[in-house]
Amino acid sequence: MIRSLTGYSTRRPWRVIIVWAVVGIFVTIVGQALVFRVTHTDSAGFLPPQYDAAAALRVAEEEFGAEPDANAVTVLVARRDGKPLRDADEERIKDAVRELSATRLQMPWTDEQIRGLSEDYSQVPRVAFMTNAPDRSFALLDARLRGNSTDPSMHSLYRVFHDRAEQEFGEAGLRTGFTGGLADVVDRADAEETTQTVVGLLVVGLIVLINVFVFRSVLAAFVPLLAVSVVGGTAVGTVVGAALLTGFDLDPGTPSMIGTVLVGIGVDYFLFLLFRFREELRRRPQEHHRLVAADVAGRVGTAVTSAALTIVAAFATLGVATFGQFRVLGPSVAVSVLVMLVASLTLMPALLAVTGRKMFWPSRILSEKAGRPGAAGRTGEWVARRPLLVLVASVTLLGALAAGVVGVRMDFSTGGTPHDTAAAATAREIAGALPPGVSDPTTVYVTADDDRTLDSRELDVVHRALSEVDGVGKVAAPVFDADRTAARLDAYLTVDSQSQRARDLVAGPVRQAVREATPAGLTAHVGGTAAVFADVATAVDRDLRTVFPVAAALIALILVVLLRSLAAPVVLMLAVGLCFAATFGASALAFQHIGGEAGVTFVLPLVLFLFVVALGTDYNILISDRLREEMAHGGSVRAAVARAVRHTAPAVATAGVVLAASFGSLAVNADPSTRQLGFATALGILLSAFVVSLLLVPAAAALLGRGMWWPVRVARVRRDGPATTPRNRKDTGRRTGRCPGGPDNARPAGVRQSPGVRTSSGCSKP
Repeated sequence: MIRSLTGYSTRRPWRVIIVWAVVGIFVTIVGQALVFRVTHTDSAGFLPPQYDAAAALRVAEEEFGAEPDANAVTVLVARRDGKPLRDADEERIKDAVRELSATRLQMPWTDEQIRGLSEDYSQVPRVAFMTNAPDRSFALLDARLRGNSTDPSMHSLYRVFHDRAEQEFGEAGLRTGFTGGLADVVDRADAEETTQTVVGLLVVGLIVLINVFVFRSVLAAFVPLLAVSVVGGTAVGTVVGAALLTGFDLDPGTPSMIGTVLVGIGVDYFLFLLFRFREELRRRPQEHHRLVAADVAGRVGTAVTSAALTIVAAFATLGVATFGQFRVLGPSVAVSVLVMLVASLTLMPALLAVTGRKMFWPSRILSEKAGRPGAAGRTGEWVARRPLLVLVASVTLLGALAAGVVGVRMDFSTGGTPHDTAAAATAREIAGALPPGVSDPTTVYVTADDDRTLDSRELDVVHRALSEVDGVGKVAAPVFDADRTAARLDAYLTVDSQSQRARDLVAGPVRQAVREATPAGLTAHVGGTAAVFADVATAVDRDLRTVFPVAAALIALILVVLLRSLAAPVVLMLAVGLCFAATFGASALAFQHIGGEAGVTFVLPLVLFLFVVALGTDYNILISDRLREEMAHGGSVRAAVARAVRHTAPAVATAGVVLAASFGSLAVNADPSTRQLGFATALGILLSAFVVSLLLVPAAAALLGRGMWWPVRVARVRRDGPATTPRNRKDTGRRTGRCPGGPDNARPAGVRQSPGVRTSSGCSKP
């Protein structure tokens, strides 16, 4: 199957390239236009229905008409001279509120949007008076705008509302401030726009420079990046289309996660092909480049398929998670990696077949002597001579880093708004006069079990119990739905609703007080930001205990099948497990023990496990595949290990740096949790590539010898051909890409030859 795909792609390369270009660009454009239709920003909506916050959300939607995509914005209105608000000022505020609530906002359209596909967020906002500061220094309004808060089009609509509100209140001599919800998101996006653009350009530039340095070629620097960009857009479009067809909602971070993953692994796979293509072109200078490309794509395609299937299996296990964000993220990344795998077996070989030796122009890299050992050769010889020392040193280093997991804590903070934005300044002004939770209350929903009308006296008991909880500053009067079968009580906490203290308060004393005070025949659910993230913490903890063993078992099973060995998978799984522990420990050291942060972000263990174990296994599969091949050529085991490291180290090292740079770009993000993910994943990839794959695994192979492939015996083969068994000896020419009679008879498939008849392998037959 693999050789059929790669063989067709190298025989008909232009067809493959044109199909990928047309389909890829179309799917990319459509996917970008529709992506915000399938993303969902409400974390409570991803919780299983049995969780308290999810139940509270259902009551809010069914009884009070709450809209999941309604974005709250807190508007501060104050006098320009700083004096307390007067009665006349309050009348002007009410008039402005009525005007804002009756005026339709028209969303600006840009050239990047496609009418009919892109969402039109034009709407009439809902604006209502909330409260006055105790000293009447300002009034607070609650504004609701419906739409996806991550969509740039929604950001444009918010700016229209922002400018209109400033104008309305400015005409009355009042100043305004905006914070909370959508205001925080837009201000953060604006504050990070320049940084993210610069970082993105630096990452692309770094990838190009690395390829130029390694291959000293223009095409080899840009072609992989362009190809991966097309494939990445195609993958995102495929996931978006699947979400539309199945009705699944995606987390807003899923498309960007897919892009980051695919840039890394896509460039990795292309690099694996390029290094082996260069090696074979050097070794077979007289052979036509299409035959070499077909042979290389078939050989490397097996290792790439194995690596990709490992990633697919690891991420697919997230489908068993209870937390919806994980359950959707896993299959989405798995589908995207499958798209990249197809591209690795079709588009990439086709590009090699078209460019041939020109891929490495203008360097003379193909004419250089391949015998120079270089850093890779010296590393291979060192590992082969001192395998025990290398193994002990590698394990010691990883073990020392892993010690950082002692005392590690999980942090469930959401990051908040950067301190230098307008939204952050408004939030600080509000916090100076009102409890921190006033703009984001914890809400208790009470319903009658038999749908009867609620009695205010029943709710007084719950109200008093909430008011007596230490950490609750104020509890608003109950608000009933239209038929009085449900009631809402807003509790304003004295701590920031997005902090760990708020989650501990809601998950413990608040819920306990509500549970004990709720009269018989009534049901109460606690919702709000703090309650949602308290339940998310519980769901994630349970999912980690399920996903880890299932993913590890699947990866081990795939390695057993692909490597046809029981010993090698054990070595690889122990190695990547130690690498995971080392990366997690180093992250805890950097951010918690030394950096002084509350802990490591709660998703870090899962993300590290999936990326370090799954993506790190890519390099292990590549080196293991080459170790088996070199051992099969005969000679001493240690010489085979030295050759395997020498030939594989450049590809693994370059791919590791590229992938680490791709993930490391997240480390400059303003959000603390994103910074941790970027740092930890980049570190894990570097440890996987340079310590595990190039040192630890080869050292273990040198010590275990051919026993590493137990119970299957490694077949010995000729140095330049396949296994010399009777079955394989017949089609040696086909498997190596050479024609019987020597390289002079070699022709690219599909090229007419005379005299003779063209065979399926492209060789002439008298």
